[in-house]
This record gives sequence, structure tokens and C-alpha cells, in this order.
Amino acid sequence: MVSVAEATPVGHSAPGPVARVWMFLRRHRVFAVAFAVGGLLRLITMLGYGPAMWFNDSYEYVSVALHPRPSAIRPDGYGFWLMVLKPFHSFALVIFTQHLMGLATAALIYALLRCKFALPKWGATLAAVPVLLDAYQIQLEQLVMSDVMFTLIVVGVITLVLWKRRMSWQIGAVVGLLLALTALTRSIGLPILGLVVAYLVIKRVGWKPIVAMVIACAIPVGSYMAWFSTNFGKFAMTNSDGTILYMRTAIFADCQKMGVGGFKHTDLIPLCITDPPDLRKPYAQWYLWGTGNGNGEGIGEVLHRYGANKKFTYITNEMASEFAKLAIISQPADYLRVVGLDFLRTFHWGRPVFPDPDTYDMYEFKPYYELGANGQPTRLPSWSSPGGRVDTDAFAYEQGPPETKIVAPWADIMSAYQKLFYLRGILLGGILLIGLYGVAVRWRKVGGPVALPWFAAFGLLLAPAATAEFDYRYVLPAVPLACIAAAITLRKVSRRRKGAASASAQESPTIATASDSTSLRT
Repeated sequence: MVSVAEATPVGHSAPGPVARVWMFLRRHRVFAVAFAVGGLLRLITMLGYGPAMWFNDSYEYVSVALHPRPSAIRPDGYGFWLMVLKPFHSFALVIFTQHLMGLATAALIYALLRCKFALPKWGATLAAVPVLLDAYQIQLEQLVMSDVMFTLIVVGVITLVLWKRRMSWQIGAVVGLLLALTALTRSIGLPILGLVVAYLVIKRVGWKPIVAMVIACAIPVGSYMAWFSTNFGKFAMTNSDGTILYMRTAIFADCQKMGVGGFKHTDLIPLCITDPPDLRKPYAQWYLWGTGNGNGEGIGEVLHRYGANKKFTYITNEMASEFAKLAIISQPADYLRVVGLDFLRTFHWGRPVFPDPDTYDMYEFKPYYELGANGQPTRLPSWSSPGGRVDTDAFAYEQGPPETKIVAPWADIMSAYQKLFYLRGILLGGILLIGLYGVAVRWRKVGGPVALPWFAAFGLLLAPAATAEFDYRYVLPAVPLACIAAAITLRKVSRRRKGAASASAQESPTIATASDSTSLRT
């Protein structure tokens, strides 16, 4: 390999840092342009919706950062990140780091596809475009939420595993630590460990990197679970897996079909829903979070009977888990039906309102303030938290007003942009089908390098439908993985076609010569 000094003619100095950066950008100008546009859109978003946008889950993360404790509902990985940034007292800084995470995710995709799989520059750029330019991806980065961090870590894991032809135990340990971070950021990250282990076993990398990876993942996760047990008396990561699965089954569970009542499963009777299935809410989240009957009346969903602060206790979680598993076993067809319907929601052309208007609106760039009953912009909610209230927690973290400030014309620009520029579900379905083809044609190698990103993407889409409910933000972490799988597939197909064309070109002169000699003999 020729160094820059060796390649520089005598009498000419080596290019400086600025020149080298410019040369690099010129070599990768297609990606550089897309990257710059993505950065500009993120800057406009921060100007239009500062210091941050909020989701219902955001307040729990802020509370954990201010009052460190294991959360009963979700792992604390993202809360730890907010804790690291807490001394700066700036949600704008938090959001800035998340936009950097989004851009870093796109850069990893481009680097993997260019350097490892030799895709053309435009092809590798195209695979990164949904992360760079999708309006809902940018909006998710503007929310105080864990999904962007989770996406970056998962893409980092896939990139590292695919990049290394031969994996040392040191690299295995790094992958294990990254997998631990995924699990501590979102519970769904832990099953990815099993997928990576299976891939490495099939790849025959040896036992040392696999063991190092499992140990490196187990130590942080086990430590967190031990900490969790000191607060909740259960060696686990959350106390919510059972109640969330109960939520999944609540829209179809029929206690008569399940055999609940009489002398059977009497402890589960309080969890039965009296409304017949055809009169229940069309979305499952109401049966965990909803209050009232939709008209402001009544006690609300079943788990509220235990009290708002007791839904995520060990006993309630275990009872809800038992109820949900019994519902699935007793009504498998109903369970598969709701899972299938939710999974297919991913692939709409548009974005139908789901699960409810309030949740749907939290993913939208609005160019105006929503006014409350007093005619003033709505404030953050005043729900109680271990430290007081969620609005005062947010104020304490920011050391100032934390509410989203909608500023024209930047907000108008992003609101208009979001109506047109996003990856439609049906296109994501096509991308998944391309990746599936790549897995199928490599069946002798159990999918080859396409298998890992494709199965990870498919799992990230299926798992929420199977264990909780469809939500639009659950789709976005699967997109970069699906794009990687499709890009690798198309590169391999293109290479095979070029090889076949080259072989035909080489055979043609031979055939022509044989034909000519025959005519001469004639």
C-alpha cells in the first residue's frame, strides 16, 4: 500500500488535514451530499422544536436520571445516558447527541456496505437514505426517548459482526458489551444476543469469541438484574413483561374459553374483562394505560383495580403473565389473528391513525401550539413521580422551562416535509422481501451475511406485535437492518449477472471461430 508521502511528487508537500478532508468528501460526494442534507434537516428541527419534544415514556427516563433507581417498567440504560448529561442541564444537548446518533447510524451503514461488501457509492448511500432523510426518523431523534440510542447500538453490533471475517475473543467481548447496552436500553435487545450467537456458531468462528461475548454481555446485565432484585425482590430487568403481555391478550381473552371461574384458576378472575370481545377497544394499550370508558366515566382498564402504583408489582405482574399465557394457549387462533393484523400494520402505504389519536400525534411535527382550556399552550403533565411530579422533574433537569417551543418558519418547514418525505410501509415490505430472497438463495449457507441483519429486522418488527402492540416508533429501528440485508442481496445478484455476462462474452469468440471454420470446410 503506497503512503501519502510516497505518492507525493518530489518538491511537493503532503496535503494538509483540510485538503485530506476535502479529498475524502470528493471521493464520497454522493453520501456527503445526503449526509449534509440530513444534518441540515436536523438543525431546522432543533430550531423549530427546541429544546426537545416529549412522549409519555420520556418523563420516566428523566425521573431515573434525577432519582437513580431501577425502573419497574423499562430498563434504565437511556436514563443513565440522561444522567451522564445532567450536569449540563440542557435537553437541547440531549437532543443534539441523539441527532448525532442518527447520523452515525447512517455512516455505519455506508461504511459497512462500501468497505466490506463493495457496493457502489450510490448504492451504499441509498441504503442509508431512510435514516438520513426520513422525517419520522428525525422526529424520533427530537423526542426524549431511547429508540435512537438503541438503533445505533444494534447497527453497531451488526456492523462489527459482519465486518470481521475472523473474530478474536477481544472483538467478541466488545460485541458482548454492545449487546448488553442494547438490553439495558430496551428489553427487546436481549434476544438479539441469541441471534448473534446462532450466526457465529453457523459461521464457525470458534468457541473463544462466543464465550467472551456471552460473558461480556452477562456481567453488566446480571449486575443490573441484581440491583433490580434489591428493590423488587426479583432477579429480573423489569416487572412489566407480564402486564404488557396481558395487554396484548386483553382485546380477545375470553374467560369462558379459558376456563377461568368455578373451581379453576379462581385467582385470575379479577383479571377477566366483562365486555365481550367484539365490544372492546380496538387497541391493546388502553388495557394497560387507559382510564375511564372513553367518555371520562368509570374506573378504566382492569389493572387499575389494583391501584395506579400496583400495576407493576411482582404479584400483579406474575398474575397478569399467567392470565396472558393461558389466553394464548386457550385461544391460539385469536392470538395469531391479532399478532398478524398488528404485524401487517407496518406495511401500509400511508400512516393510519393508531393506536389512538393522542399517541399518533406525538410522532407528528406540528406547526402550531395546541392550546389548553385556558387558551395557553399546554404544559407538561403533572403526573406523580418518585421525586415529586414529572413536570417539576423536567424543570429541575433543564433548570428552566422544558416545554417544546414551536418556532416559525422552521416548524412549518419540518411539518410540510414530514407530509411527503418518509419511508412508506409498503416500500419497507419490498425491502424485506429483497432481503428474504437473499436469505433463500443462500440456504446452503443458512442465509450467509444477509441472514443476521434480515432476521434482526424481522424480529424487531414481529416482537412488538407478539408481546405488546404495534407502534410506529417500533418500526424505525428495523429499517436500517432491512436496508443492509437488501443491499447485500442486490450486490450479490449484480455480481452474479456481471459474471454470467463476462462468461458469455468470453465464449462468443470461440463459438464464432468454430462456426467460421465449419463454413470454410464446407
